[in-house]
Amino acid sequence: MGDVNRTKRYVVGNWKMNTQLADAIVLGEGIKYGVESLSGVEVVLCPPFVWLYPLAEMFSQGPTNLSLGAQNMHWEEKGTYTGEISPLMLKDLVKYVILGHSERRYHFNETDEMINDKVISALDHNITPILCIGEWKKSESGDVEGLTKQLKAGLAGLEEAQLKKIIIAYEPVWAISKGDTSGQRAASGEYAGEVVGKIRSYMEKEYGRAVSENIPILYGGSATADNIKEYMFETEIDGVLAGGASLKIDNFLQVCKAVGEYR
Repeated sequence: MGDVNRTKRYVVGNWKMNTQLADAIVLGEGIKYGVESLSGVEVVLCPPFVWLYPLAEMFSQGPTNLSLGAQNMHWEEKGTYTGEISPLMLKDLVKYVILGHSERRYHFNETDEMINDKVISALDHNITPILCIGEWKKSESGDVEGLTKQLKAGLAGLEEAQLKKIIIAYEPVWAISKGDTSGQRAASGEYAGEVVGKIRSYMEKEYGRAVSENIPILYGGSATADNIKEYMFETEIDGVLAGGASLKIDNFLQVCKAVGEYR
């Protein structure tokens, strides 16, 4: 696992608890052939755990800009954790893992401390963490205090070299889609850009300019083909974490293309 950086853009597709095997194969194939001609954008698909192996086989010959990620993982390598997936099970299948998603925090009571354990474990096993932070209620310019609290806790104990291997995803919880691709819940590009700028300023204050200038920060929250350009117009935003849009081949490919054009 090398350092991540802002010289490329990222599109992460979080399929959540959706798709059956046939759906996953069709989606995977459509996206595989649709992104192979794109440059400057790293596309990451995060399907349910059970589809990681067949998709890993499908993508084994490329394209090089398409990778797999997991939607979650446990911090322990093995043990009496019924139903959990360990980093050892994932590290030969994925390059990335989403950690701290608001749905994990809310539905499964994941704490900042648990998420920090997962971030450290992912790094120890050469998996790039995509650390999600987000506020629950909309305000004029984001709950920056709450966001930085999540960041500080999630990154606790990490050294500069480790911080350079992390991606942050800002996902205002009130803007996250419920599975559709309308984008009606989305934050405006201006709002998201302002909040991401404040997150980057906090990173510089806490961890130094070398980290803040190079760490990719994504926007997540009802990003679609219809609104993607307003996010990528914001210079502080380095890509998107897409939910519902990643379940529609054409919509997702339009998002990927737009992000690549604004690299």
